[in-house]
Amino acid sequence: MRVVVFGAGAVGGVIGAKLFEHGHDVTFIARGENYVALSKNGIRLETPEEIVSFRVPTVDDPSALSFGADDLVILTVKSQDSRGALQRLAAVAPLTTAIVCGQNGVENERVALRMFKNVYGMCVMCPATHLEPGVVQVNASPVSGLLDVGRWPEGSDDTIEGVAEMLNSSSFDSVARDDIARWKWGKLLMNLGNAVEAVCGPMARPGILWQRAVEEGKAVLKSADIDYVQQDEDSARRGQLLNYGPIGSVERGGGSSWQSLTRATGTIETDYLTGEIVMQGRLHGVATPVNELLQKLANQLAAQRRAPGVWSEDEVVSMLKVN
Repeated sequence: MRVVVFGAGAVGGVIGAKLFEHGHDVTFIARGENYVALSKNGIRLETPEEIVSFRVPTVDDPSALSFGADDLVILTVKSQDSRGALQRLAAVAPLTTAIVCGQNGVENERVALRMFKNVYGMCVMCPATHLEPGVVQVNASPVSGLLDVGRWPEGSDDTIEGVAEMLNSSSFDSVARDDIARWKWGKLLMNLGNAVEAVCGPMARPGILWQRAVEEGKAVLKSADIDYVQQDEDSARRGQLLNYGPIGSVERGGGSSWQSLTRATGTIETDYLTGEIVMQGRLHGVATPVNELLQKLANQLAAQRRAPGVWSEDEVVSMLKVN
């Protein structure tokens, strides 16, 4: 099985590098400066234990590859880039190609199912960072992350059992689940803190804004009759598996949305995380003022290419009172 990792950023870079390190056939699809760096120098993987580099084959578009029946694609671009990436992939890959969506949110699988028959979800718990072209970091060791997988929206098969086995052989902990959608909806609630990090900085993530955003999210999912993994079940899954540490003397900064603003990419995934709750709230008549404001402010920062953490938590709460 060849694994094509489409998007060699934080999560994709770590997954691809670790699979390659453990002997699996891996190819990256990357873009821009990251593609140039990977093609020239390979990928540099930094962990609390070591810094290593791997010359993983890298292309800048799916059209540069010939796809076979056994190829597997792990999609790890940001959600706002999924449709374009999948359209380019669908132009050259067989309809039956297995697509594993290793991304936050639940929209990517919906988009993939419009173009491919075999779509799988991956619930990613991996403290990965990508701020510099060609360089990725993961602050967990020796288990690099929890990567549970399952057919979307439910069910399992031999393909995904094989994916879980492959991940387990490569420093990850993976369970093949027949209810992966429940896990990704539960992760979505956690990811409501991403917009808080983007707007107010990582130190605000456990504060009142995140708590209120999650309260709104739970009310929305209840009204929409969407099942999701509860906190105790998630805690049991994590157990003591992820051991975090600094890389050198530097602790991890923030999550994926914070990283997008730090890199000044001009876009952010908030519409597919916080925005999913806002949309579901509108569909089911549940007010989501906290998530609406966080979505607006995060998008504003991205469009203006401003750094994360512009507003304090108190300032954002004051905006809510005014509104």
